[in-house]
Amino acid sequence: MAISTLKNSIKSEKPSNAGTGKSARSKVAEISRFPESRHTPAADPGRIARAAAGDAGAWSALVNRHLPAVTRCAAYMLGDHTEAEDVAQDTFVRLHRKLDSWEGGEDGLSSWLHRVAVNLSIDRKRAPARPVSLVEIGDVSEPAGLDGPLDRKRHVEAALAGLPDRQRAALVLVHYQGLSGREAASALEISVEALESLLARARRTLRNTLAPVRADLLGAHHD
Repeated sequence: MAISTLKNSIKSEKPSNAGTGKSARSKVAEISRFPESRHTPAADPGRIARAAAGDAGAWSALVNRHLPAVTRCAAYMLGDHTEAEDVAQDTFVRLHRKLDSWEGGEDGLSSWLHRVAVNLSIDRKRAPARPVSLVEIGDVSEPAGLDGPLDRKRHVEAALAGLPDRQRAALVLVHYQGLSGREAASALEISVEALESLLARARRTLRNTLAPVRADLLGAHHD
């Protein structure tokens, strides 16, 4: 998803308190002129403040640094990359609106972005009109015909899709996104102990769900 697509998601305008008098819409339109970087910018404690002050390059760097992880998180939550891109875009629109009141530099930004992406993904999953993806309708109880890694991957994805939302989010944040226990707990707004409980239940459910698949694979290896 290109940075330029963010400008189309600003539905309302807010004045910048940086004294520039520019609206959120014009600020996003301005950053769209900057090409996306081919590398991930390093953390910069002053970048959010500069972005809030209207520095389009700083905002572009923020997006380039965090967009891939946010999109990946939403994709694991939703099982649909197109919808994940929509969630990622909405997440950064919310960040853009929050820039003026953000405190603490980039400390905690990753947890905040993941929190928003997870919540938006859960809301989207629960929406009545949401189409069901192929990942979500995969039948993990019928493991026949596993021909290779792609089939196994689909079964794992289907099992992940079948987890309760909070368990799935905990597993995605820790095992797929690589967040620490503290970061993942912060993203879910729970204690580390509660996170560990969610992870334990998620792992147990996955083991039980994937047991027929594992048995099928072991049987195939002995044929």
